[in-house]
Amino acid sequence: MILYTTVPYEQVYPTDAADFSGQMMVEHQGVPVLVQKVEDKYRVIRVMSSDPAHYMNSSICPGEFITN
Repeated sequence: MILYTTVPYEQVYPTDAADFSGQMMVEHQGVPVLVQKVEDKYRVIRVMSSDPAHYMNSSICPGEFITN
């Protein structure tokens, strides 16, 4: 079976559930992103959109903090 996906192999077939604790999918400004909760903010882990324009948005690039 071949999976054509942007999701990392480790997330499709996780080895340990603790690796992804606190990560969740949210929609920020109409863009689906994978985030991790850090105190009262969310840190962007990955942009999950297929629109190339969303990757140019500097406010949702990986590592940036957003409030939801």
